[in-house]
Amino acid sequence: MKTFIALLRVMLGSFKDLLPIILVIAFFQLLILQQPLPDLISILGGLILVVLGLTFFIFGLEMGLFPIGESMAQAFAKKGSLAGLLGFAFCLGFGTTIAEPALTAVAAEAAKVAASGGVIEMTEQAMKDYTVGLRLTVALSVGLAIVLGVLRILKGWSIHLMIIFGYLCVMILTIFAPETIIGIAYDSGGVTTSTITVPLVTALGVGLASSIKGRNPMVDGFGLIAFASLLPMIFVMIFGMTIA
Repeated sequence: MKTFIALLRVMLGSFKDLLPIILVIAFFQLLILQQPLPDLISILGGLILVVLGLTFFIFGLEMGLFPIGESMAQAFAKKGSLAGLLGFAFCLGFGTTIAEPALTAVAAEAAKVAASGGVIEMTEQAMKDYTVGLRLTVALSVGLAIVLGVLRILKGWSIHLMIIFGYLCVMILTIFAPETIIGIAYDSGGVTTSTITVPLVTALGVGLASSIKGRNPMVDGFGLIAFASLLPMIFVMIFGMTIA
């Protein structure tokens, strides 16, 4: 019964999160464009599916993925295995990014645009190779970003200086990178921090900071997502420079 009540609460929260988007679309469609919503039944059915999908996804994260990410981080910290912890951090960042639907969509679209713009050959194989290369590059960068974030928590490094240095690198690379890759690189930093990556990476950081004496989970447990947004921009611009 408690599980059912919790599920209903998550469903209500999902609907509240979607409500502003629904109101904005309805306002502009009905009052600004002054046109009826096309295929209203289909739209309502789609909204119901979106609410249900978000509900089960968030509920699943809260029940399974978030606790296991936090508990594994604590277990590695208590065991004292630095190599195991860093290996887990890399695999977590790499695996969640490869599975990220937003990255898959962006990489596929980028391949089509690159082919139409003459950056790569207009063949199915060339576009497939470009898509796979881009996804692997972003996943590798996120894996290394999580390792860097874990080391920051362990060593107590200043996140301010690390982020400033990282964005200086982004600015310098922007000067030399091909124009065709800059926009993709900047977007890659956003698509990596989406529905799958964020909860697990956050759980890792909070769980690790909670297990280390002298670390504050509120201060040190967060910040890994910043690295996961930053490093893909750097790596994707380097990727673009190597294939140009």
